[in-house]
Amino acid sequence: MISRPAVIVKIGSSTLVDARARARPRVFAQVAADVAALTGAGTPVVLVSSGAIAMGLGSLGREQRSRRLPELQAASAIGQSLLLRRWEAALGRKGLRCAQVLLTVGDIHRRDGYLNARRTLETLLRWGRVPVVNENDSTATDEITFGDNDALAAQVAVLLKARLLVLLTDIDGLHDRDPRRPDAVPIAEVDDHRLLERLELDSGRSSWGSGGMRSKLVAAEMASTGGVAAVIASGHRPGALAAAAAGAAGGTRFKPDPRPLSAYKLWVRYGKPVHGRLEVDAGARRAVVGNGTSLLAVGLLAVEGTFAAGDAVHICRSGEPFAVGISRYAAADLRQLVGTRGVDEAVHRDNLVVL
Repeated sequence: MISRPAVIVKIGSSTLVDARARARPRVFAQVAADVAALTGAGTPVVLVSSGAIAMGLGSLGREQRSRRLPELQAASAIGQSLLLRRWEAALGRKGLRCAQVLLTVGDIHRRDGYLNARRTLETLLRWGRVPVVNENDSTATDEITFGDNDALAAQVAVLLKARLLVLLTDIDGLHDRDPRRPDAVPIAEVDDHRLLERLELDSGRSSWGSGGMRSKLVAAEMASTGGVAAVIASGHRPGALAAAAAGAAGGTRFKPDPRPLSAYKLWVRYGKPVHGRLEVDAGARRAVVGNGTSLLAVGLLAVEGTFAAGDAVHICRSGEPFAVGISRYAAADLRQLVGTRGVDEAVHRDNLVVL
């Protein structure tokens, strides 16, 4: 384990590069200065940095993000080394050394991969290196829908039991409506997440990034559920990272859940892909949600999808998911057990998370 809880900072592509996909040295320098201040005070920092695809396309003279997966993967292969060199130079000027860590969604989806990622990051932090984490875009086919590294940053924050996740973007936090509107009001803190359902959130994306404010909110929610505070702030504001780590005003802060899920259950909820759905009756829903019991076969009404024993499934009532868990049976075997009385457990309570 590392000596002190880390701060995880994620920087988006549109913050690191301009409209012509040229790197913004000022942003790299500002973030590096804040990282140096934090590490100098004894707080380890992990950088989750987007930008490889944008910088790769920029080096080719492209001024628009491609929509073709092979081109995006090739651009990432070119841009990843350019991105790392930028971080090496910016951090090096502050006396810091970094290390590249490339992950795929599969690394997080597999329990052994999840634990291996944790051990690698903890070792690098003990060695005094600043991990620069990015998705391995040159081979990962899911990168385009992974939330522009926002969800990956939240996963890293949770698996390291970080004290804070900082999401640096082009807008200084969350607003109650489109921040381009003159009547938009900034939101300094979110402690009741039901508030988010009433907000007007943009679904737009920058020309280089693949995320948006909605993906930042999902990441902040994920971190909060794991007991990690989160801040959404502007990466263009000097000292934004240091200010967020110090608890100063600026951006939008999300309080951590006072009753966080265990690391294992967080992995079940967020780390495993869902391959099927189990429709259950009202009694089964009451037992699972109200009493915290396992899901028994007697409460099953239908089994949807094709999945193996050990895969994650949504547990639904009237088509609406209310829990996620790991099935003890393959879909074909579970269909044979639908509605049968006895003690057959479709999903054990230790492998089940209420949403």
